[in-house]
Amino acid sequence: VQLVESGGGLVQPGGSLKLSCVASGFSYGTYDLGWFRQVPGKEREGVSCMNTRDGNIYYGDSVTGRFTMSSDSATNTVYLQMNDLKPEDTAIYYCTAGDVRFWKYGMSYWGKGILVTVSS
Repeated sequence: VQLVESGGGLVQPGGSLKLSCVASGFSYGTYDLGWFRQVPGKEREGVSCMNTRDGNIYYGDSVTGRFTMSSDSATNTVYLQMNDLKPEDTAIYYCTAGDVRFWKYGMSYWGKGILVTVSS
């Protein structure tokens, strides 16, 4: 299993950014796919998770209404559209694969992570 994130960078407060994650080593639908984030020295936080069999998506409280997760089953790719970004969204964002039932406790597979910085 390999998860490769892209699309991170520096954005001003109120701006938008779209992360991508290409998954390989398994067929779409084998695992649920999600995003976590972590600020060094703080606990990791579940951002979103998609049940790849029924399409249901779950979001963390701090991003609901601002972030949108989507997927492309043909390319085994998931996306995270982040709008109205705030400085507190600054973190390393990780693409993950596992079981949606346990996503807030942890996922089985993790990408290397990509940095998102929200600053003026």
